[in-house]
Amino acid sequence: MKKEILNEFKQIGAIPTDILIPNVGIDQKKWAVVACDQFTSQKEYWKEVEEYCKGAPSTDNLIFPECYLEDSDKDERIKSINDAMQKYLDEGVFRTLNDCFILVERTTESGTRYGLMAALDLEKYSYAPDSVTPIRATEGTILSRIPPRKEIRKNAPLELPHIMVLLSDERRKIIEPLVSKKASLEVVYDTPLMMNGGHLKGYLVNKEEDFLSILEGFKELTKSLNPNNPLLFAMGDGNHSLATAKSQWEDIKANLNEAEKETNPARYALVELENIFDEALFFEPIHRVFFNLDRKDFDASLEKTAEGFSVKEVKDLEEIKSEINKGSQSFGYIDSTGYFVYTMKNPNSSTSAGTMQLVIDDLVPNKKADIDYIHGMDVTEELGRKSNNAGIILPEVSKETFFESILHDRAFPRKTFSIGHANEKRYYFEARKIK
Repeated sequence: MKKEILNEFKQIGAIPTDILIPNVGIDQKKWAVVACDQFTSQKEYWKEVEEYCKGAPSTDNLIFPECYLEDSDKDERIKSINDAMQKYLDEGVFRTLNDCFILVERTTESGTRYGLMAALDLEKYSYAPDSVTPIRATEGTILSRIPPRKEIRKNAPLELPHIMVLLSDERRKIIEPLVSKKASLEVVYDTPLMMNGGHLKGYLVNKEEDFLSILEGFKELTKSLNPNNPLLFAMGDGNHSLATAKSQWEDIKANLNEAEKETNPARYALVELENIFDEALFFEPIHRVFFNLDRKDFDASLEKTAEGFSVKEVKDLEEIKSEINKGSQSFGYIDSTGYFVYTMKNPNSSTSAGTMQLVIDDLVPNKKADIDYIHGMDVTEELGRKSNNAGIILPEVSKETFFESILHDRAFPRKTFSIGHANEKRYYFEARKIK
């Protein structure tokens, strides 16, 4: 790649890079597993994945499913991950695609969406709530979640991303021109995905004409940005993974000179860029499940967040879905006694997710409940119906006003949304050396 082209990409903050994919002969369906922050209350899902991949090269051996984070064997699991990474490197499990992007085609029940694998410059990123950097978090970052993830990353020779970063490219000038010419691009992977994940296909993007086309698209997009608040890349999924990479980079660069900072691979993080206007990009609210909850405590806590609220009993989950997306701030509540819709009167927070975060911040530290964040209404319903639990169904998030909301409010409450259902999340496939 010409140096001047690379320098232009560096100014934007997203560059082509060396990307590792499984070598010819590797079973791609067994290789790719879903993002580690999915199915966090369903260890049976991950045990089924482990059984399916047993004995085969797989990213299941290279990631730490978060449902195991609280288990006693964390150190052993991290060592096993690092050892497996090095083993795969030594034994030729990977092949390297040099100085490239990859156009990603993912087909799920929501349709076929497209993304672009690229390396983002962590120097242009901040997860601080008041950040005005070009790359930024869209939800509150839970700082306590970074140290355990750094333990996983700090000695790892590779990164495997489940990070999805959004562009607000209404003119469709960055990714879509590649989609229109995909028949002329080399296919570098093509596989069905396990556990109802749909289908994944990757196209190599490494020609100068394509680099120039992408650059031109970025230049058009940056012209429309506010120079005092230039939001170009907004986190879609994997907020804490990118925050971990940033925190790790801050540690590393403290011991580097300026020249070393420019070339150290840990300065960048591999992500998938997606256009928020992709028609198959489906925004899914992240729901909540309270465990060991007394409903009286829930109602008492909720009273502190508004002038008041009303409660309506409904017959099922479908009626909850219909009621909570009518305009006023409301959410669904499911427990062993039935289905309910809470509607807030003059709430302190502008969103249902924000109101619920106030309740969580009141109940959980005072040990009046435990909490988990759940992708998918059906799982929330299943868990919420169990004794002493409650499932909270949150309303939809509008992607049409998404970037505008970030510019105005800085960030949504943490764990407000995700992209697609749990089985539609990114599957690990590509890797990149970070040491």
